[in-house]
Amino acid sequence: MALLMEVKAMRKWLVFLFLSIVVMGLTGSALAQNKVRLTIESWRNDDLKIWQETILPAFMKKYPNIEVVFAPTAPTEYNAVLDTKLKAGTAGDLITCRPFDKSLELFNAKHLDSLNDLPGMNNFSAVAKAAWSTDDGKTTFCVPMASVIHGFLYNRAIFRELNLQVPTTEAQFLQVLQRIQQTGKYSPLVMGTKDQWEAATMGYQNIGPTLWRGETGRQGLIAGTQQYNKGGFLQAFEALAKWRPFLPRGYQALAYPDAQNLFAQGRGAIYPAGSWDIATFRQMNPRLELGAFKPYTFGTASQCVINDHPDIAIGLNSASKNKEAARTFLAWVATAEFAQLYANALPGFFPLANVQYTVSDPVAQTFLSWRKECQASFRTAYQILSRNANPNNENDLWNASAQVLNGTFTPKQAADYVQSRLASWYGPQKGK
Repeated sequence: MALLMEVKAMRKWLVFLFLSIVVMGLTGSALAQNKVRLTIESWRNDDLKIWQETILPAFMKKYPNIEVVFAPTAPTEYNAVLDTKLKAGTAGDLITCRPFDKSLELFNAKHLDSLNDLPGMNNFSAVAKAAWSTDDGKTTFCVPMASVIHGFLYNRAIFRELNLQVPTTEAQFLQVLQRIQQTGKYSPLVMGTKDQWEAATMGYQNIGPTLWRGETGRQGLIAGTQQYNKGGFLQAFEALAKWRPFLPRGYQALAYPDAQNLFAQGRGAIYPAGSWDIATFRQMNPRLELGAFKPYTFGTASQCVINDHPDIAIGLNSASKNKEAARTFLAWVATAEFAQLYANALPGFFPLANVQYTVSDPVAQTFLSWRKECQASFRTAYQILSRNANPNNENDLWNASAQVLNGTFTPKQAADYVQSRLASWYGPQKGK
């Protein structure tokens, strides 16, 4: 009798266990089904590890029912790949937005939603939102994440070894380059022209704003009152040409990653840069003694002007099937929590939200300090002037700047080339 009772009890326990497993399975399945997965499209493939290990875990800890995947494309391929995905309906839920015209084009094509009513958008000034808003400023379609500042990185150990002082004027800069070159030990100025964009972005657009007086010149190009082959814009090509003797041997075949490697290995003294390169060099060589100095001034052009460029934002794919979760993520991007994470995970990318955050990296702090010393502007070709596909003002500046450094264009030829191609389609510049 006792044995029979034990068997019955065992049967009840097994039935209970089976039902528990079934219920747990169904619950787990339901939870899995309720979990939303978001994908971020981006060109920042250098940042993959940081997003995977630092930024996204912080968000997913706060919102465990939302999984976010960072899926970057190579920077030079991003626009074309993204366009293809958007047309095919396979793009991610969240679109990393380049500044000004490219993202405005996506919004006008109805690929990006308006974010005017997104919680947290009041944390951004009109200036911060300008690069991702319609021309009238009434609609913003991406959450601003960060700007970058142009300048120069340098190897402090080499400067110490050669007893060099940080230059503040063009004359001092050229003297420093000559001193480094005379030793024969290091490349004075580390940059190549193979990829072209560096010659314009880290060369022409780096030192030029001081010569064309920042926003005065940039807005003058848009209005048609200033031209690329006159005044400060021509002078910037002339100043860029002076770099040519100090570039590494074989610089014409040197791509962007090659230049990064050369500088990271301590084989070059000065690297024309943007603050975006700080994190890259920290990862490539933690022992590298990085320093930074702002763009130098020229004779009577003694007021420094930095290119404090709105660089990156993030928007909502209009075709996303997970808009509620995507808006939750975008609202988080507008918070102080995100700003603090982003500023320190990616030193050199400076959050645009009007929230409290601190930057711990000393070189990033140096770049930030220039905002108190200098006027600020944007890269000239990004707003309005590159809306034509061919000729395209941004691409023309890449080409012309590289040709100047290669010695295949004189500064005047480069300036005339860029100006004539802009005037061929842009109304305010026609006939000028």
